[in-house]
Amino acid sequence: MSEPPLRVGVLSFHDSKESKAILNAVENLGHEPVWLREHNVLLHFLEDAFVMEPDVDVVINRLLLSTTKQPVEAVGIANAIAQFRPIVNHPDAAALASHKIGAAAALVEQGVPIPETALPLGATTLSRIRPEFGDQFVYKTIVGTHGGGAWKVHQHDLLTGTVGRRRAFLQVLVGACRERPRDLRVYVVDRSVVGAMYRYAADDDWRTNVARGGEVEDVTDELPTGVESIALQATEAVGLDCAGVDLIEGPDGWVVLEVNPTAGFKGLFAATGRSPAPYIAKLAIERAGGSVDHERVSALAATFDDSVPSSAPSRVEPIDLESPVVGRTERVVVSGTTDTRAVIGRADPTSARTRIDLQLAAAIGAGPIQAGGQSVDESEKRQPVVDVVIGIAGIERTISATVEDRPGSRYPLLLGRDVLADFRIDVATKYEDRERERLEE
Repeated sequence: MSEPPLRVGVLSFHDSKESKAILNAVENLGHEPVWLREHNVLLHFLEDAFVMEPDVDVVINRLLLSTTKQPVEAVGIANAIAQFRPIVNHPDAAALASHKIGAAAALVEQGVPIPETALPLGATTLSRIRPEFGDQFVYKTIVGTHGGGAWKVHQHDLLTGTVGRRRAFLQVLVGACRERPRDLRVYVVDRSVVGAMYRYAADDDWRTNVARGGEVEDVTDELPTGVESIALQATEAVGLDCAGVDLIEGPDGWVVLEVNPTAGFKGLFAATGRSPAPYIAKLAIERAGGSVDHERVSALAATFDDSVPSSAPSRVEPIDLESPVVGRTERVVVSGTTDTRAVIGRADPTSARTRIDLQLAAAIGAGPIQAGGQSVDESEKRQPVVDVVIGIAGIERTISATVEDRPGSRYPLLLGRDVLADFRIDVATKYEDRERERLEE
């Protein structure tokens, strides 16, 4: 008699292709996928019992801590579930990996090579340590994703130790001598390498992220000597079951840049023809005591099925009335590496990417400008972009803004969907009108 199928939950509050691919892989392996979303999850604690709706036998943790509004809440929710259900990528390990300095400490403690890194917590220590990092070095926020919150800076650049409300750290610039910047992404699942690819930076950029237009090349079967061991050791050092490990080659060998607990793998599949989704599903099923057909796993890895899963909710979701409301214009706090300014920005939901005036970008140290940045909307031209931290109504995120030379413009920031996605827009109100009414009261 065959064993009953297990219910495998994918905990994901965002609508990603990877989450869909994992859910579809679970179903194709003969088990029942359950998409755990904000609107359908109930955690109920009784005197002597824990009740979870919808209930599952095991959970795959795909919460994006680097972009969520309240990462501590997300970790707490996942930890509550982890007390009662097996979970792939324990929330504590995912939180550690998402914090680049915490992850660096774990890697160094386990003897995993990383670039020289320093976190100065004050202006005095920043001034003292920065000369040790050479004429050019990397300046990163402790939490970031898709290359956001990372700048290549010079010794003469003014740095404050924070970018907006986020602390930033210094890191030696590795691989600067290469004509075209390149790093290596190795995808690890359950102590095995599923796939690996070189990532090459887009023209006139130094970051290799696929999300920024970088090109990819399959090296799964041709990994450089020692890389597999380093990637496996790095994943284990931060306590993850599956991760995208980013490495770069320095003068003394390969070093780890990042261990990503929710790494995307659409680019990996494009490069290698191998999807980690069925391997992640297999790990979860086996952790809950189930079994899978290993040949079926290998066959499914040759596809990337990101179609809408059968477990996706069929009902139409109501508008989130708890989202903060912004007017047609709004007060915005914008930060670069050297300064923070409060300006009035105008909502432009027709544009995918926020646009910043050149003079404002220069004033806050939002550089260096990356020429020819990849547009997030094919209808927009490729234009220079800079990373900035945007704060509105207590919500802060790092984005890549398009630079435009608009001297004398009334609104130096035109807010695109990359920012406005967190808000509801009241087109009938403007910040200036609300301030005028407040002062007249």
